[in-house]
Amino acid sequence: MYQTVASLLKKCDELNLPIWELMVRTEMNFERASRKAVWDKMKHQLHVMQKAAKRGASGEGVHSPTGLTGGDAVKMRKYREQGLGLSGDDVLLAVQNALATNEVNAAMGVICATPTAGSSGTIPGVLFSIKEKLDLTEEQMIQFLFTASAFGLVTANSAMIAGAVGGCQAEVGSASAMAAAAAVEVCGGTPKQASEAFAMALSNLLGLVCDPVAGLVEIPCVKRNVAGAVNALACSDMALAGIENKIPADEVIGAMRRIGEKMPMQLRETGLGGLATTPTGLKMKIKIFGEEV
Repeated sequence: MYQTVASLLKKCDELNLPIWELMVRTEMNFERASRKAVWDKMKHQLHVMQKAAKRGASGEGVHSPTGLTGGDAVKMRKYREQGLGLSGDDVLLAVQNALATNEVNAAMGVICATPTAGSSGTIPGVLFSIKEKLDLTEEQMIQFLFTASAFGLVTANSAMIAGAVGGCQAEVGSASAMAAAAAVEVCGGTPKQASEAFAMALSNLLGLVCDPVAGLVEIPCVKRNVAGAVNALACSDMALAGIENKIPADEVIGAMRRIGEKMPMQLRETGLGGLATTPTGLKMKIKIFGEEV
């Protein structure tokens, strides 16, 4: 299994394979499974993502049991339909799908952890926006997910992907970088360009803390996935334009790991710092759990 982006790119070059195909073969070998079994498993993940994004933006949307989050994806859908968005419809569709997926997660619905539940909206946000723009086939969307998973694998092996270990940079940061890399490849970019997009996206979110209000994956988690999705789209465009990050992807991952290791416990998913300890955040916590918590 790959420990570095450099080794991933080297193997792609040696075998003359795109990243997604290398990842399919890697998974076949690791799972000792057939190509069809590996492919069908990822297809199922895609279908879960599609259902969550659709559910969160349909009708009146979904709402969490606490009432802290919900309905924002529907608001964004209705805003998009007016055609007045400042960011352009492609970006707003990514925002909508990121919100929808994370709202379904907060509402105890079924999502695909990519790479975690708290960051589950970033990759679908990017993927389904690109799908509409480029009319991607299901096969291409599955390839996108395999590319994203390859970079997620390296990140998990070399650093961390859990907010409790390395802050939100490890969750939304990793998801954003994974999405950026996958977007580049599905748009015809090279593995090197994909790695540049990954490096830029992760660099932009270094130091992002994990400070969930009341210790719940709702505020600010849902909207941070929006930031991750938009960041990914911007970085994929920069990479496709030929812009480089200058700091190699593996060094960015190393920096993220060191930052995460030095991050105070209060800023690593404990709900004991940051936005969680603002006056309003504390009032929300008391309302949900009571004075004694």
